[in-house]
Amino acid sequence: MAATTSTVLDRAPEPRARGFWRRLRAGEEIAYLIALSAATLVLLIVGLLVYQLWISSTLSIHAFGFSFLTGSTWDPNAGQFGALPFIYGTCVTSALALLIAVPLGVGASIFLAELAPPNASNVMTFLIELLAAVPSVIYGLLGIFVLVPLIHTYLAPFLTATFGFLPLFQGTFYGVSFLSAGIILSIMVAPFIISVSREVLYAVPTDQREAALALGATKWEATWDIVIPNARTGIMGSIFLALARALGETMAVTMVIGNTPAISASLYSPGYSIAAVIANEFTEATGNLYLSSLIFLGLVLFGLTIVINAVARILILVTQQKGAA
Repeated sequence: MAATTSTVLDRAPEPRARGFWRRLRAGEEIAYLIALSAATLVLLIVGLLVYQLWISSTLSIHAFGFSFLTGSTWDPNAGQFGALPFIYGTCVTSALALLIAVPLGVGASIFLAELAPPNASNVMTFLIELLAAVPSVIYGLLGIFVLVPLIHTYLAPFLTATFGFLPLFQGTFYGVSFLSAGIILSIMVAPFIISVSREVLYAVPTDQREAALALGATKWEATWDIVIPNARTGIMGSIFLALARALGETMAVTMVIGNTPAISASLYSPGYSIAAVIANEFTEATGNLYLSSLIFLGLVLFGLTIVINAVARILILVTQQKGAA
């Protein structure tokens, strides 16, 4: 016993430098440094992006200040720039897209993950994921030549006859409008919701489904009462991922929204979005103030995306805490 104790006491601790080089040779420190560099690079890119946008928009910031966000006049010839119509158009089209895409996407993901036969689910999922790879300009062309005529012939008269007492569906539908942009956006973001939500539903342990079925629950009861509550956080994440895509979408929205910097309560009216005005007018910006205002719009869109993602994270954390409680 004494010999053992003496051996333990006589063993000197390994020097830190020697331990570092030993871990370095084993690959542990190399992997740590590579991962740390990647994470730091991402933060650096985001910081440089914000810094560059801020520096490039300082002229507009000093000229208009906070009134840039509340102003509704966009007149490059007079040197008057206000971002409110573009913020309004971006928020309205994105909200309308989610209003249509969320029930469609979540319902489709539940069917594919829980109710459809495996072979049919795999084939349908492959086709849905192909929709996410279609270029946005193709969606824009389909919106102009297919969607807008259908809305003008069938949907707009139905909405006017049914909900014409609401300000949202009053006025004349000319084709390009908030409604057209919202519907085309919903078609574009639905595959993201379906794909991510399906994988989240698959991640719920099979034991929970089997336990519910063993207690006498039907297939739908097990899905609604057991699977969906466990996958709620991931489904919310897929919805906000789709929202981020809708906020930044450019070409398809530009082709069907009307490109009119106006604020209107009617979804039949043409409008404008932040991404669309930047894409349309950036090459035409001749003055420094004009160019700075467009870059300021990009900064506003970036900030809007950050705020919405922050709200999404807060909602997810609150949901997780309620689930834990």
